[in-house]
Amino acid sequence: MELIELQDEDLSKFKMLLQESFQYGYENVYGKCEELILPEKDIDECLKKENSNAYVMKNDDSILGGVIVETNEKTQHNHLDFLFVSTSSQNKGIGQKIWEEIETLYPNTKIWETCTPYFDKRNIHFYVNKLGFHIVEFLNEKNPEPDWDKDHPMRDEEMFRFEKVMK
Repeated sequence: MELIELQDEDLSKFKMLLQESFQYGYENVYGKCEELILPEKDIDECLKKENSNAYVMKNDDSILGGVIVETNEKTQHNHLDFLFVSTSSQNKGIGQKIWEEIETLYPNTKIWETCTPYFDKRNIHFYVNKLGFHIVEFLNEKNPEPDWDKDHPMRDEEMFRFEKVMK
């Protein structure tokens, strides 16, 4: 197993597995949903950010999971945009391994930040109990994310914001 930078030849598979993983998490709570929970344009927006870096966890030629992070060299306050494990590879410690590799790749990080939907108890458990993040804010209609405009796809979702202080 190896975490490597996302290459063009893996991009479409990376996006598909990321979407499947998020869909699976949503449908485990709410049941079958015809609407795509994570549109491709949301992934593309993250990948196009100036300080965005994407990686895949591979075993031979198989993609087991991946991650997109946004880094700030000046402040070292970095953001985890997406972390996923393919549905066929979950519950094997791969997500934790991906995160350990990210921490190794960015040793100067002072704070990592991420968000996850309120409904996704599995993710909350993963970030808090496995990775050591702390819930620092509950985003909701009375406390919306200030950086999200009214058309942001997650604007109406209840979310937890997490931080992990590294230094």
